[in-house]
Amino acid sequence: MNGSTALSTPMTDPFGRTISYLRVSVTDRCDLRCFYCMSEDMTFLPKANLLTLEELDRLCTAFIAKGVKKLRLTGGEPLVRRNVMTLVRSLSRHLSSGALNELTLTTNGTQLAKYASELADCGVRRINVSLDTLDPRKFREITRWGEIDKVLEGIEAARAAGLAVKINAVALKSLNEDELPDLMRWAHGKGMDLTLIEVMPMGEIGSGRIDQYLPLSLVRARLAQQFTLTDLAESTGGPARYVGVAETGGKLGFITPMTHNFCESCNRVRVTCTGTLHTCLGHEDASDLRKPLRASDDDALLADAIDRAIGLKPKGHDFIIDRRHDRPSVSRHMSVTGG
Repeated sequence: MNGSTALSTPMTDPFGRTISYLRVSVTDRCDLRCFYCMSEDMTFLPKANLLTLEELDRLCTAFIAKGVKKLRLTGGEPLVRRNVMTLVRSLSRHLSSGALNELTLTTNGTQLAKYASELADCGVRRINVSLDTLDPRKFREITRWGEIDKVLEGIEAARAAGLAVKINAVALKSLNEDELPDLMRWAHGKGMDLTLIEVMPMGEIGSGRIDQYLPLSLVRARLAQQFTLTDLAESTGGPARYVGVAETGGKLGFITPMTHNFCESCNRVRVTCTGTLHTCLGHEDASDLRKPLRASDDDALLADAIDRAIGLKPKGHDFIIDRRHDRPSVSRHMSVTGG
Protein backbone atom coordinates (compact mmCIF):
# COMPACT_ATOMS: atom_id res chain seq x y z
CA MET A 1 0.00 0.00 0.00
CA ASN A 2 1.54 3.35 -0.94
CA GLY A 3 1.61 6.30 1.44
CA SER A 4 -1.25 8.28 -0.11
CA THR A 5 -3.54 5.24 -0.20
CA ALA A 6 -2.70 4.26 3.39
CA LEU A 7 -3.30 7.78 4.60
CA SER A 8 -6.71 7.99 2.96
CA THR A 9 -7.91 4.71 4.52
CA PRO A 10 -10.67 5.49 7.07
CA MET A 11 -10.15 4.15 10.57
CA THR A 12 -12.65 1.48 11.62
CA ASP A 13 -11.93 -0.69 14.63
CA PRO A 14 -12.71 -4.45 14.93
CA PHE A 15 -16.17 -3.66 16.34
CA GLY A 16 -17.22 -1.45 13.44
CA ARG A 17 -16.72 1.86 15.25
CA THR A 18 -15.39 4.63 13.02
CA ILE A 19 -12.63 6.65 14.68
CA SER A 20 -13.26 10.33 14.02
CA TYR A 21 -12.05 11.98 17.25
CA LEU A 22 -8.40 12.38 18.24
CA ARG A 23 -7.14 13.72 21.56
CA VAL A 24 -3.50 14.73 21.52
CA SER A 25 -1.46 15.52 24.62
CA VAL A 26 1.06 18.21 23.69
CA THR A 27 2.86 18.05 27.05
CA ASP A 28 2.87 16.06 30.28
CA ARG A 29 3.71 19.23 32.23
CA CYS A 30 1.25 21.35 34.15
CA ASP A 31 1.35 24.45 36.32
CA LEU A 32 -1.02 22.81 38.84
CA ARG A 33 -0.80 19.50 40.73
CA CYS A 34 -4.39 18.31 41.13
CA PHE A 35 -4.10 15.36 43.47
CA TYR A 36 -6.33 13.04 41.42
CA CYS A 37 -4.24 13.66 38.28
CA MET A 38 -0.61 13.99 39.37
CA SER A 39 1.65 13.28 42.28
CA GLU A 40 3.03 16.38 43.99
CA ASP A 41 6.62 15.60 43.01
CA MET A 42 6.13 14.63 39.38
CA THR A 43 9.10 13.52 37.32
CA PHE A 44 8.38 14.91 33.89
CA LEU A 45 9.54 13.43 30.64
CA PRO A 46 12.89 14.56 29.20
CA LYS A 47 12.30 17.11 26.45
CA ALA A 48 14.14 14.86 23.97
CA ASN A 49 11.38 12.26 24.38
CA LEU A 50 8.65 14.68 23.33
CA LEU A 51 7.48 15.12 19.79
CA THR A 52 8.39 18.52 18.41
CA LEU A 53 5.55 20.86 17.49
CA GLU A 54 6.29 20.12 13.83
CA GLU A 55 6.03 16.38 14.51
CA LEU A 56 2.77 16.87 16.39
CA ASP A 57 1.43 18.79 13.40
CA ARG A 58 2.47 16.01 11.02
CA LEU A 59 0.95 13.35 13.26
CA CYS A 60 -2.37 15.19 13.60
CA THR A 61 -2.43 15.82 9.86
CA ALA A 62 -1.99 12.08 9.20
CA PHE A 63 -4.98 11.30 11.42
CA ILE A 64 -7.07 14.01 9.74
CA ALA A 65 -6.23 12.47 6.36
CA LYS A 66 -7.58 9.19 7.77
CA GLY A 67 -10.93 10.67 8.76
CA VAL A 68 -10.49 12.46 12.08
CA LYS A 69 -13.00 15.33 12.17
CA LYS A 70 -12.58 16.50 15.76
CA LEU A 71 -9.19 17.25 17.28
CA ARG A 72 -8.69 18.12 20.94
CA LEU A 73 -5.38 19.30 22.38
CA THR A 74 -4.77 18.27 25.98
CA GLY A 75 -1.91 17.89 28.45
CA GLY A 76 -0.87 18.15 31.25
CA GLU A 77 -1.79 21.73 30.58
CA PRO A 78 -1.51 22.33 26.83
CA LEU A 79 -1.01 26.08 27.13
CA VAL A 80 2.22 25.72 29.13
CA ARG A 81 3.95 24.07 26.15
CA ARG A 82 6.41 26.62 24.75
CA ASN A 83 5.19 28.13 21.46
CA VAL A 84 2.10 25.91 21.48
CA MET A 85 0.10 28.57 19.61
CA THR A 86 2.24 28.00 16.52
CA LEU A 87 0.86 24.43 16.50
CA VAL A 88 -2.72 25.64 16.99
CA ARG A 89 -2.36 28.18 14.19
CA SER A 90 -0.83 25.60 11.87
CA LEU A 91 -3.56 23.04 12.57
CA SER A 92 -6.22 25.66 11.89
CA ARG A 93 -5.49 25.27 8.15
CA HIS A 94 -7.48 22.03 8.33
CA LEU A 95 -10.49 23.99 9.55
CA SER A 96 -10.12 26.38 6.62
CA SER A 97 -9.92 23.49 4.15
CA GLY A 98 -12.93 21.73 5.66
CA ALA A 99 -10.94 18.58 6.42
CA LEU A 100 -11.45 19.17 10.16
CA ASN A 101 -14.79 20.12 11.70
CA GLU A 102 -13.53 21.17 15.12
CA LEU A 103 -10.28 22.13 16.80
CA THR A 104 -10.59 22.48 20.55
CA LEU A 105 -8.70 22.00 23.80
CA THR A 106 -9.06 21.11 27.45
CA THR A 107 -7.32 23.48 29.84
CA ASN A 108 -7.12 24.31 33.54
CA GLY A 109 -7.77 27.94 32.62
CA THR A 110 -4.66 29.48 34.20
CA GLN A 111 -3.26 30.64 30.84
CA LEU A 112 -6.52 31.60 29.15
CA ALA A 113 -6.28 35.31 29.92
CA LYS A 114 -3.13 35.32 27.79
CA TYR A 115 -4.26 33.09 24.93
CA ALA A 116 -8.08 33.24 24.63
CA SER A 117 -8.28 35.83 21.85
CA GLU A 118 -5.57 34.10 19.81
CA LEU A 119 -7.34 30.75 20.18
CA ALA A 120 -10.52 32.32 18.83
CA ASP A 121 -8.53 33.86 15.97
CA CYS A 122 -7.26 30.37 15.08
CA GLY A 123 -10.78 29.04 14.67
CA VAL A 124 -11.23 27.44 18.10
CA ARG A 125 -14.91 27.86 18.93
CA ARG A 126 -15.26 26.09 22.27
CA ILE A 127 -13.06 24.86 25.07
CA ASN A 128 -13.35 22.74 28.20
CA VAL A 129 -12.07 24.19 31.46
CA SER A 130 -11.37 21.88 34.40
CA LEU A 131 -12.66 23.44 37.62
CA ASP A 132 -13.80 21.40 40.62
CA THR A 133 -14.71 24.13 43.09
CA LEU A 134 -15.37 27.86 43.44
CA ASP A 135 -13.97 27.91 46.98
CA PRO A 136 -10.43 29.41 46.96
CA ARG A 137 -9.35 27.27 49.92
CA LYS A 138 -10.65 24.05 48.39
CA PHE A 139 -9.16 25.00 45.02
CA ARG A 140 -5.74 25.33 46.61
CA GLU A 141 -6.24 22.01 48.41
CA ILE A 142 -7.21 20.18 45.21
CA THR A 143 -4.53 21.79 42.99
CA ARG A 144 -1.93 21.95 45.79
CA TRP A 145 -0.88 25.52 44.90
CA GLY A 146 -3.32 27.00 42.41
CA GLU A 147 -4.94 30.44 42.56
CA ILE A 148 -8.57 30.35 41.55
CA ASP A 149 -8.64 34.03 40.57
CA LYS A 150 -6.34 33.29 37.60
CA VAL A 151 -8.74 30.60 36.39
CA LEU A 152 -11.84 32.77 36.79
CA GLU A 153 -10.07 35.60 34.95
CA GLY A 154 -9.19 33.16 32.16
CA ILE A 155 -12.77 31.94 31.87
CA GLU A 156 -14.02 35.52 31.52
CA ALA A 157 -11.35 36.22 28.88
CA ALA A 158 -12.48 33.17 26.92
CA ARG A 159 -16.11 34.22 27.08
CA ALA A 160 -15.18 37.76 26.03
CA ALA A 161 -13.31 36.31 23.05
CA GLY A 162 -16.48 34.53 21.97
CA LEU A 163 -15.44 31.03 22.99
CA ALA A 164 -18.12 28.68 24.30
CA VAL A 165 -16.87 27.36 27.64
CA LYS A 166 -17.83 24.06 29.21
CA ILE A 167 -16.81 23.42 32.80
CA ASN A 168 -15.56 19.93 33.72
CA ALA A 169 -15.67 19.04 37.41
CA VAL A 170 -14.47 15.82 39.03
CA ALA A 171 -16.91 14.74 41.74
CA LEU A 172 -14.91 14.17 44.92
CA LYS A 173 -16.45 12.58 47.99
CA SER A 174 -16.37 14.76 51.12
CA LEU A 175 -14.57 17.52 49.23
CA ASN A 176 -16.82 19.16 46.66
CA GLU A 177 -19.95 16.99 46.67
CA ASP A 178 -21.97 19.51 48.70
CA GLU A 179 -20.90 22.32 46.37
CA LEU A 180 -22.01 20.74 43.09
CA PRO A 181 -25.48 22.40 43.02
CA ASP A 182 -23.89 25.85 43.47
CA LEU A 183 -21.22 25.08 40.87
CA MET A 184 -24.00 24.18 38.42
CA ARG A 185 -25.98 27.34 39.17
CA TRP A 186 -22.84 29.43 38.65
CA ALA A 187 -21.92 27.78 35.35
CA HIS A 188 -25.43 27.86 33.95
CA GLY A 189 -25.84 31.46 35.09
CA LYS A 190 -22.97 32.38 32.78
CA GLY A 191 -24.30 30.32 29.88
CA MET A 192 -21.76 27.52 30.38
CA ASP A 193 -22.53 23.81 30.40
CA LEU A 194 -21.23 21.73 33.30
CA THR A 195 -20.06 18.12 33.06
CA LEU A 196 -19.43 16.02 36.16
CA ILE A 197 -16.83 13.26 36.01
CA GLU A 198 -16.31 10.25 38.24
CA VAL A 199 -12.79 9.94 39.58
CA MET A 200 -10.84 7.34 37.59
CA PRO A 201 -8.43 4.71 38.97
CA MET A 202 -5.30 5.88 37.15
CA GLY A 203 -1.78 6.48 38.44
CA GLU A 204 -0.40 5.81 41.91
CA ILE A 205 -3.62 6.16 43.79
CA GLY A 206 -3.18 4.70 47.27
CA SER A 207 -6.14 4.48 49.58
CA GLY A 208 -7.00 8.16 49.01
CA ARG A 209 -8.31 7.63 45.48
CA ILE A 210 -10.74 5.00 46.68
CA ASP A 211 -11.94 7.33 49.43
CA GLN A 212 -12.48 10.11 46.84
CA TYR A 213 -14.75 7.99 44.65
CA LEU A 214 -18.30 9.34 44.44
CA PRO A 215 -20.76 7.55 42.13
CA LEU A 216 -22.56 10.01 39.89
CA SER A 217 -25.75 7.97 40.18
CA LEU A 218 -25.87 9.20 43.77
CA VAL A 219 -25.05 12.77 42.72
CA ARG A 220 -27.81 12.74 40.14
CA ALA A 221 -30.34 11.39 42.65
CA ARG A 222 -29.45 14.20 45.06
CA LEU A 223 -29.70 16.85 42.35
CA ALA A 224 -33.07 15.46 41.27
CA GLN A 225 -34.41 16.33 44.74
CA GLN A 226 -33.70 20.04 44.05
CA PHE A 227 -33.92 20.33 40.26
CA THR A 228 -36.04 19.05 37.40
CA LEU A 229 -33.70 16.93 35.25
CA THR A 230 -34.77 15.81 31.78
CA ASP A 231 -32.68 13.35 29.75
CA LEU A 232 -31.42 14.77 26.46
CA ALA A 233 -30.75 12.66 23.38
CA GLU A 234 -27.94 14.89 22.14
CA SER A 235 -24.28 13.98 22.32
CA THR A 236 -21.03 15.80 21.51
CA GLY A 237 -19.48 12.52 20.41
CA GLY A 238 -17.94 12.01 23.82
CA PRO A 239 -18.82 9.78 26.76
CA ALA A 240 -21.07 12.28 28.55
CA ARG A 241 -24.79 11.75 28.97
CA TYR A 242 -26.71 15.01 29.26
CA VAL A 243 -29.75 16.29 31.08
CA GLY A 244 -31.52 19.59 30.81
CA VAL A 245 -32.06 21.46 34.08
CA ALA A 246 -35.39 23.28 34.05
CA GLU A 247 -34.63 25.68 36.90
CA THR A 248 -31.37 26.98 35.39
CA GLY A 249 -32.05 26.49 31.68
CA GLY A 250 -28.64 24.87 31.37
CA LYS A 251 -27.20 21.51 30.37
CA LEU A 252 -25.56 19.07 32.78
CA GLY A 253 -23.41 16.15 31.68
CA PHE A 254 -22.38 12.98 33.50
CA ILE A 255 -19.26 11.00 32.60
CA THR A 256 -19.46 7.70 34.43
CA PRO A 257 -16.62 5.31 33.58
CA MET A 258 -17.10 3.46 36.85
CA THR A 259 -20.88 3.09 37.08
CA HIS A 260 -21.78 2.99 33.38
CA ASN A 261 -19.53 1.66 30.65
CA PHE A 262 -19.86 4.09 27.72
CA CYS A 263 -17.62 2.13 25.34
CA GLU A 264 -20.16 0.88 22.80
CA SER A 265 -20.10 4.18 20.92
CA CYS A 266 -16.45 5.09 21.48
CA ASN A 267 -15.14 6.97 18.45
CA ARG A 268 -11.86 8.31 19.85
CA VAL A 269 -8.23 7.53 20.42
CA ARG A 270 -5.47 9.33 22.31
CA VAL A 271 -1.88 10.16 21.43
CA THR A 272 0.60 11.19 24.12
CA CYS A 273 3.23 13.89 23.77
CA THR A 274 5.81 11.18 23.08
CA GLY A 275 3.83 9.78 20.16
CA THR A 276 2.31 6.79 21.95
CA LEU A 277 -1.15 5.89 20.72
CA HIS A 278 -3.67 4.60 23.29
CA THR A 279 -6.85 3.31 21.72
CA CYS A 280 -8.53 2.98 25.12
CA LEU A 281 -8.12 5.12 28.24
CA GLY A 282 -8.77 2.10 30.44
CA HIS A 283 -6.23 -0.31 28.95
CA GLU A 284 -2.45 -0.52 29.10
CA ASP A 285 -2.37 -0.84 25.31
CA ALA A 286 0.22 1.32 23.57
CA SER A 287 1.48 1.71 20.02
CA ASP A 288 4.61 3.68 19.24
CA LEU A 289 4.00 6.21 16.47
CA ARG A 290 7.16 8.22 17.12
CA LYS A 291 9.42 5.57 15.58
CA PRO A 292 7.62 5.35 12.20
CA LEU A 293 7.13 9.13 12.25
CA ARG A 294 10.87 9.70 12.54
CA ALA A 295 11.91 6.78 10.33
CA SER A 296 10.81 8.39 7.10
CA ASP A 297 9.75 11.72 5.62
CA ASP A 298 7.03 9.73 3.87
CA ASP A 299 3.93 8.97 5.97
CA ALA A 300 3.36 5.42 4.71
CA LEU A 301 5.03 3.79 7.75
CA LEU A 302 3.06 6.07 10.06
CA ALA A 303 -0.24 5.28 8.36
CA ASP A 304 0.43 1.54 8.59
CA ALA A 305 1.28 1.83 12.29
CA ILE A 306 -1.98 3.73 12.90
CA ASP A 307 -3.98 1.06 11.05
CA ARG A 308 -2.38 -1.75 13.06
CA ALA A 309 -3.16 0.03 16.33
CA ILE A 310 -6.78 0.74 15.42
CA GLY A 311 -7.12 -2.93 14.54
CA LEU A 312 -6.32 -3.78 18.15
CA LYS A 313 -8.73 -1.33 19.81
CA PRO A 314 -10.54 -3.21 22.60
CA LYS A 315 -14.30 -3.34 22.94
CA GLY A 316 -14.32 -1.60 26.31
CA HIS A 317 -12.32 -0.52 29.33
CA ASP A 318 -11.58 -2.42 32.51
CA PHE A 319 -11.91 0.38 35.07
CA ILE A 320 -12.65 -0.90 38.54
CA ILE A 321 -12.10 0.49 42.00
CA ASP A 322 -10.07 -2.27 43.69
CA ARG A 323 -10.65 -1.83 47.40
CA ARG A 324 -8.63 -4.92 48.28
CA HIS A 325 -5.32 -3.94 46.73
CA ASP A 326 -5.34 -0.11 46.50
CA ARG A 327 -4.07 -0.35 42.96
CA PRO A 328 -5.08 1.52 39.83
CA SER A 329 -6.66 -0.14 36.82
CA VAL A 330 -4.10 1.71 34.71
CA SER A 331 -0.67 2.58 36.07
CA ARG A 332 0.06 5.69 34.01
CA HIS A 333 -0.98 9.08 35.36
CA MET A 334 -3.87 10.86 33.65
CA SER A 335 -1.51 13.75 32.90
CA VAL A 336 0.66 11.44 30.81
CA THR A 337 -2.20 10.09 28.71
CA GLY A 338 -3.94 13.39 28.19
CA GLY A 339 -7.16 14.33 29.98
